[in-house]
Amino acid sequence: MELKVSNITKNFKDLKAVDGVSYTFNKGVYGLLGVNGAGKTTLMRMLCTLTKPDNGEISFDGKNIFSLDDEYRKILGYLPQDFGFYPEFTVWDYMGYISSIKGLRPSVGKQRSEELLKQVGMWRLKNKKMKKLSGGMKRRVGIAQAMLNDPKILILDEPTAGLDPSERIRFRNLISELSENRIVLLSTHIVSDVEYIAGQILLMKDGKIERSGTAEEIISSIPEKVWVLCTERENVDHYLKNYKVSNIKSTSDGAELRIISAEKPKDNATSVNITLEDVFLSYFGEKGESADV
Repeated sequence: MELKVSNITKNFKDLKAVDGVSYTFNKGVYGLLGVNGAGKTTLMRMLCTLTKPDNGEISFDGKNIFSLDDEYRKILGYLPQDFGFYPEFTVWDYMGYISSIKGLRPSVGKQRSEELLKQVGMWRLKNKKMKKLSGGMKRRVGIAQAMLNDPKILILDEPTAGLDPSERIRFRNLISELSENRIVLLSTHIVSDVEYIAGQILLMKDGKIERSGTAEEIISSIPEKVWVLCTERENVDHYLKNYKVSNIKSTSDGAELRIISAEKPKDNATSVNITLEDVFLSYFGEKGESADV
């Protein structure tokens, strides 16, 4: 199983949303990490055949996905950042509606709907109207509908948007369960969403894949070190303006700063282990910005 992206570009007027991206996906979980506006959604819409690239090609097992057309969509599951639904539908009605759109036989659709709603923890709420669901519940139903056709390729765009921390943990566990024998690609700007479940992480910036690899490979790729230092509160602005500060914690004596820098920012600074959040700031952050990643 191979989903291959070959030098694709996509322009919107003067904006180059995706700029010469090439990558090959095989079975496993891939995390597409980048700030808002990096081009993640545009890339995913092309992978889902919702938008055609201006140049380049996307192929599945050697065949162009746009030529495969419905044959490709039958093996595809997609959860967009904002998915539509009829607000008066119950959860069960909605799953039945999506089953029919995906061409599943009624008996198969009902069986899959029951299995998936149980898996995402929404079975007891199957008769609740969609408009009455919380944001986290809607995302769980969204994941269930994306899995109805048991897709070989599962694409999730900002799947944890609006979820609280406990719901994000539940989501990560669910994706780990669903990832067997399929390609799972999820985009996010929340580092913890991909740090523990993605075998490969892709850092996307300004429409390009800046870096890819395992979490360990990406962490080892930045040349800077990470330092922790304690300082008086009146000095915090100085460090924010002159360094990449990934975290600020108030203390009784002032503030504890986590700083990314090639050089030791102050004599009392202590070197600590680099995390993926530090890498995120190193690639995407700027001096002078508060970077509570």
